[in-house]
Amino acid sequence: MKTILLVEDEVTISRVLTVYLKHEGYDVIQAFDGKTALQAFKEVSPNLVLLDVMLPNQDGWSILHDIRQNSSCPVIMLTALGDIDYRLKGLNQGADDYITKPFIGEEVIARVNAVLRRSSNVLESENIKQYGNLSMNFDSHVVKINGEPIVLTPKDTTLLLFLAARPNRTFTRDNLIEQIWGLDYEGSERAVDLAIKRIRQALITWPDTQGEIRTLRGLGYQFCVYE
Repeated sequence: MKTILLVEDEVTISRVLTVYLKHEGYDVIQAFDGKTALQAFKEVSPNLVLLDVMLPNQDGWSILHDIRQNSSCPVIMLTALGDIDYRLKGLNQGADDYITKPFIGEEVIARVNAVLRRSSNVLESENIKQYGNLSMNFDSHVVKINGEPIVLTPKDTTLLLFLAARPNRTFTRDNLIEQIWGLDYEGSERAVDLAIKRIRQALITWPDTQGEIRTLRGLGYQFCVYE
């Protein structure tokens, strides 16, 4: 049974979502403010966080930031702030999805299922691949350099592993959005560029004599490896 940490200060909404999630077979931990949410996150280690933005004590943006400092746990923002700028802010700061209020329970369940499915998807490759001092475990989604894990968001990790499973192949932004973000993604394709930037920063100690994430102007991106 997978555990969902539901962070929502409106009791009625929290109760309704809890019913939907439990009916789907999830275990649900409720938190009604920022401080309690972070405490519960550390104690429970949930499989996914449903996170409201406007919360007492600490808002959802700073909670997302704190989570991303140490964890790649999937996070779905859940908020009344529906402007595209807020959507992009959430996604660019490491959220895996962004649901605006009002919503229907079935939509939330579909998004939760989709994010968990993408984050746990086993890519078409051997379980572990080694490129010089860079190793990738495609089952556990753990990426290491010199034996030390690097920290990336679940979506950035999925993007890196998708490219690494298909070395020296070029993918357009549209290809990557469809494969990693999903067909229902409504944000800008700039999300791909920002994710690639974060990945490159995380791989900064991977020698460029062994490989690189290459930009092909007008074409897209590829994971290049050198023999």
